[in-house]
Amino acid sequence: MLFRQLFDPETSTYTYLIADPVAGLAALIDPVLEQVDRDLSLLRELGLALHYSLETHVHADHITSADRLRRQTGCETVVPAGASVACSDRFLQDGDTLTVGTVSIQAIATPGHTDCHMAYWVNGTHVFTGDSLLIRGCGRTDFQSGDAAQLYASVTERLFTLPDTTWVYPGHDYRGFTVSTVAEEKRWNPRFAGRSRQRFVEFMQQLNLPDPKKIAEAVPANQQCGRVATPIPAS
Repeated sequence: MLFRQLFDPETSTYTYLIADPVAGLAALIDPVLEQVDRDLSLLRELGLALHYSLETHVHADHITSADRLRRQTGCETVVPAGASVACSDRFLQDGDTLTVGTVSIQAIATPGHTDCHMAYWVNGTHVFTGDSLLIRGCGRTDFQSGDAAQLYASVTERLFTLPDTTWVYPGHDYRGFTVSTVAEEKRWNPRFAGRSRQRFVEFMQQLNLPDPKKIAEAVPANQQCGRVATPIPAS
């Protein structure tokens, strides 16, 4: 499996490229509109055809490049089942599996940050957790039908039951971390380690975080696969 971790510094968003280099097929997880030229250039350089553009959820902090990628590569756009994204080509249910050549991508429902959220378990070795589980943290639960009790269950009953050696790759990082493991997060993540569901819910209710800067434009745009009124010019 060919794998690359890519970063958008403005929104601290990770985009992930997963590919079978022999088959020449690839998928991107959580692509960012402002980085579309970077991603298309990398695909060209590596000789890869983009098969899927996957979202872990409807993002509130950045606009996806899914529509632009679809128009320029012919890829399928993929979102979690139930997400309000009528323009998407495919809606994944919990347990559904996509293949990119010999690479297997299994959807794991992890609602809580939003009501429709998926993690993607790749080849049984890597899990891409979106905003459900961050390195030593987790996503917020105070908008987009978020639910702290549901997030606690998603992390502790779905993600923490994966093999301890599973590599954990989050949707964001704000402190310079790039990767963790399930074993590390079970032991060291302060949001969950030694914390009951009730204590977690109480903690999340007290965060009082400001809204993401781009929420007013990002959510409606992402419900349209990232279409914006004034698109970034094509390369």
